[in-house]
Amino acid sequence: MRAVVQRVARARVFGDGQLLGEVNGGVCVLLGVARTDGDETADALARKVALLRIFPDDEGRFSHSVRDVDGSALVVSQFTLIADTSKGNRPSFSNAAQADLAEPLYKRFCAALQDEGVPVQTGRFGALMQVELVNDGPVTVILEL
Repeated sequence: MRAVVQRVARARVFGDGQLLGEVNGGVCVLLGVARTDGDETADALARKVALLRIFPDDEGRFSHSVRDVDGSALVVSQFTLIADTSKGNRPSFSNAAQADLAEPLYKRFCAALQDEGVPVQTGRFGALMQVELVNDGPVTVILEL
């Protein structure tokens, strides 16, 4: 499971011209699920995101998590994060989980993040979406479990 976590001032996701999810302050998480992932991976990564200290204290050091600052998370599924680009110029997605595995793990990740005390908004699994965000910092961290 791989996540691109961006500290955001605001973020929103649209699908079919409709607003699907929106946060004002917190993180935008682009989440890719690999075919070898399971429930434990989703739970552990959600905990890591909830506790990731990427928000500044009064001295500007990364001392606070999204939970500490009462932020929210916009979580968007993105299977392309599992791309293998080691050969040639066309990404291979053979390591990405099929929808029947990926969707339940995506939902489990979102539920686990919510259980960690982080309000969660989502996109629509498997849909073509447009993500808009204002990266705060900019701060972007890639997590992989």
